[in-house]
Amino acid sequence: MDLLRPGSHRAEGLIDDHALVAAMLQVEVAWFDALVSVGVASREQAEIVADAAKQWQPDVAQLVVDAEATGNPVVALVKGLRAAVTDSSAAALVHRGLTSQDVLDTALVLLSRAAFVRIEDDLRGTATDLANLVRAHRNTVMAGRTLTQYAVPITFGLKAAQWLSGLLDALELVRLSAARLPVQCGGAAGTLALAGELTDEPLALVRAFADTLDLRDPGTPWHTTRTPITGIGHALVSTCDALGVIASDTVQLGRPEVGELSEGVVDGRGGSSTMPQKRNPVLGVLVRNAALQAPQLGAQLHLAAAQAVDERPDGAWHSEWNALRTLIELTVIAASQARELVSGLDIHTDVMTQRATAVADSLLAERGTGDDNPATYLGSSAEFADRILDRFERGATT
Repeated sequence: MDLLRPGSHRAEGLIDDHALVAAMLQVEVAWFDALVSVGVASREQAEIVADAAKQWQPDVAQLVVDAEATGNPVVALVKGLRAAVTDSSAAALVHRGLTSQDVLDTALVLLSRAAFVRIEDDLRGTATDLANLVRAHRNTVMAGRTLTQYAVPITFGLKAAQWLSGLLDALELVRLSAARLPVQCGGAAGTLALAGELTDEPLALVRAFADTLDLRDPGTPWHTTRTPITGIGHALVSTCDALGVIASDTVQLGRPEVGELSEGVVDGRGGSSTMPQKRNPVLGVLVRNAALQAPQLGAQLHLAAAQAVDERPDGAWHSEWNALRTLIELTVIAASQARELVSGLDIHTDVMTQRATAVADSLLAERGTGDDNPATYLGSSAEFADRILDRFERGATT
């Protein structure tokens, strides 16, 4: 948890150092199971290694210190795991045929998958609440605004439907990215040379490794082809984009001089240190915070991908780690906060109606003549809202 990242408790234990160590150990155990599948190791040896990985309690603080000597935490982790394995022949096979990048990349993929599960659940919940808003406010007239100024009448149902549309786009990306997550396995320089010394079927070994972790076998190592990482980043940034639109709209429409929406009242939330009358839109502010940070973190992943030279990168790979972890954490937190924001949103339909009526001349200026009732100039608002709602309802069963 982090004092300067309000809401970080929502992602506690998902992406921190302890979670990373657990994921790396899971990778090492899965590799040993794959060695068993091609006859390199015995099942008894695999059980010894798995038990050691389960019982060993690594000193994470010391791993942080030791990681500096080799530039990554895997070398010290493997040394410690081997020492914890009671059978010397089994210990000698721990990590044999892998390289540090195989372990760390695959561990980060596993952590990304766990995050995607959490994010998808929150996005689905938010989508359900938005769909309910669309149904309830299909005919609730409000002022439409473009470039901060009054435009033409819309409905709040259409606005909520547009939020829902962006959310469904993000949900599709999250699902697709989760389904495509690959194992990383290439050995020292992406040739599986040492794995080929262990078995005549190194590619079968990789397939077994992927199957054990329920990840995709990508066919070739991706040490310097960082599409899997930028793909994860794209799904996360797109999610923050969609959530940011919802948060920004709710914050803007919740201004006292607008007053068309407000965050639900929760005891202890939204207070000011000096002004007792204030109830700040804290959830909206924090989701916007994530949306404003996410694009640059995604850009860092692309920058690293473009500099992934040779057969293993010299710093570009390392620069991904913090960006990816921060982006995952921000997105998990924002998805949880946005779900709570939308589920508790107060819709002030009376204010929407009064304003639309009061500024009817401005809202109907495009029309030029005739009726001064904003409800008669909604175009295809209802049809568009229905189309987005239909998309949600078709996807809700999958």
